[in-house]
Amino acid sequence: MAPPALLERLAAVEGMGPGRRRLVVVLPQLGDFDSLEYAQVLGSALPQLEAAGIALLAIGIGNDASGQRFCAFTGFPRERLLVDPEPQLHRALGLYAGLAQVGGPWPNLLLMCAGIGSPGTLAEVLRGYTGDRSAPQRIADDETIQAGPLPPIQGSFFARAGGSGFLRPFELATVRLQNMAEVLGHWRSYVPRDDFLTQRGGTFLLEADDSLLYRHLDRGILGFSATMARPLSFLDPWVG
Repeated sequence: MAPPALLERLAAVEGMGPGRRRLVVVLPQLGDFDSLEYAQVLGSALPQLEAAGIALLAIGIGNDASGQRFCAFTGFPRERLLVDPEPQLHRALGLYAGLAQVGGPWPNLLLMCAGIGSPGTLAEVLRGYTGDRSAPQRIADDETIQAGPLPPIQGSFFARAGGSGFLRPFELATVRLQNMAEVLGHWRSYVPRDDFLTQRGGTFLLEADDSLLYRHLDRGILGFSATMARPLSFLDPWVG
């Protein structure tokens, strides 16, 4: 069965009780790299989830202003996002809180970004720069993206540099730079408190009878999926 703490939370959300499959994504801080990137992936897959009869709910750390800004930027539907000021659900689910808070949240976050206490982070950062032929293209060839201080970048730039139809070199790094610039430019909107910067999240797919079909518990930054090249591949048996 799914964890009791999760079922208790879902019981209070309209349309998320038993009777249908539900995908529940427990996010870190809404200003976290993982939260924005995961929400963008989920948003693009929402039509397929709806067609498969899978209800989607995300629960992240923040407040109402965080949620409004987060959804406006990522395109994630606001009605499918709940926000909590503290990671009480994360704790009840036993989700990884990050490095022990011996140096404070910021030093521990920087250490995790360097791969300490955060397995897979450095390899995933590198993949963003080198590209990945097993991953889908993220920026359309006719799309223009504004990534932080860089001038606007045409999607055709990545096509000229590496081709089309797969994740090209620097493509994902550019998306992540755009996400980072958005968060840093509106820091207190996204992260009302710094206390939980290292908190990680998890993914839970529930059957209609509340049994647990799939679970992934994040162990590091940029580790919101067990298959980062295709973060939603765990849904293939049910979505097609």
